[in-house]
Amino acid sequence: MATTSVTIRMDENLKKQAETLFDEMGLNMTTAFTMFTKAVVRQQKIPFEISADTFYSETNQEHLRKAISELNAGKGKVHELIEGENE
Repeated sequence: MATTSVTIRMDENLKKQAETLFDEMGLNMTTAFTMFTKAVVRQQKIPFEISADTFYSETNQEHLRKAISELNAGKGKVHELIEGENE
């Protein structure tokens, strides 16, 4: 089987961490990426779940902006709880 080279770019620290982990598993970077690629081809999908962090969704960010605005205006649940404790 003929081989070819693949060049990828990644954060230097991430690469070092991955190399250390792969080494502990008895693998090198080439073997690890080959295993990943074979799994993708065999399964016809990324072999793990990829999802967005909903914290950064526009809906949640808008909710947070509104809550912060209410708190800054002296409104909101935190102020209601504090005022309720002082009664």
